[in-house]
Amino acid sequence: MYFKKPKFWDEKFSLISYLLWPLTFLLKINNFFRHHKKKVLSNKIKTICIGNIYIGGTGKTPSTIKIYDLIKKIKTVRTAKKYYSSQKDEEILLREKTKFLTANNRKEIVKLAIKKKIEVVIFDDGLQDGQIDYNFKIVCFDAETNIGNGFLIPAGPLRENLDSLKKYDAVLIKCNDQGPHFLSKLIRKHSSKIKIFTSNYKVANLDKIKRHNKYFIFSGIGNPNSFEKILKENKIKIGGKLIFPDHYSFTDKDIQNIINKAKKDKASVLTTEKDYVKIPKKYKKHIQYLKLKLIIHKQQELMKLIKLKIK
Repeated sequence: MYFKKPKFWDEKFSLISYLLWPLTFLLKINNFFRHHKKKVLSNKIKTICIGNIYIGGTGKTPSTIKIYDLIKKIKTVRTAKKYYSSQKDEEILLREKTKFLTANNRKEIVKLAIKKKIEVVIFDDGLQDGQIDYNFKIVCFDAETNIGNGFLIPAGPLRENLDSLKKYDAVLIKCNDQGPHFLSKLIRKHSSKIKIFTSNYKVANLDKIKRHNKYFIFSGIGNPNSFEKILKENKIKIGGKLIFPDHYSFTDKDIQNIINKAKKDKASVLTTEKDYVKIPKKYKKHIQYLKLKLIIHKQQELMKLIKLKIK
């Protein structure tokens, strides 16, 4: 089953959100007991978790890969993700770009890493895990979507209230062309001590994109608007487009349909790297992807904080 984020989650005033609001108490009760449950913090290994409290499209996986690249220079490190059959795209990317571990739960991953004598494990997702704690916890946001309508699931896109930020160490805000001022101020109201960092993407393979061409684009990511926005910022011409649910697995029929639509539009086909890894091999020669490089502002300051926790 694939999940497509409802549009009303990002609308400030929606009757549907207010009708669903009473159901958020179920999540509030669950969060209350989870936060007061004693979690295990291993003394045999250092752990970092890069997660979110807003569902989808906050840049967790690129941030995990970036932090991995920085830490591997000083420690024996692995990235890790609890196994989800519906999130193979993120697992494939982590396997391709890092040394990666997975298991059916995060406690098993920690045990596996200790057995392999790994010094640091970086978890992609897992802030809401009720069993284990981490030495350093980063919450990812996107300045474009902010916190949506501010409601908890199912009335809105939040897994936790903003007050939960007091439990975490740092926030990483993705902001391509706008300052995160509103979001930063909002975060500060709920947690005065949390460290706030920003990041943005740069296109790493722009030389391979023919900007005089027109492109039919498609994606199955948490925030498809961010993909289209980057293309426009780099003056890449967009023809038609298809948007799929987050983590969607493309069938042969899907890809054939995309290629046929592009031909009809006299356009080339372009997608995200996260989507490209899921495309059947026989179609990859017909499709280009946008490779993005994550830039963390004040990177040295963030690394200084992390080093204090993993030394």
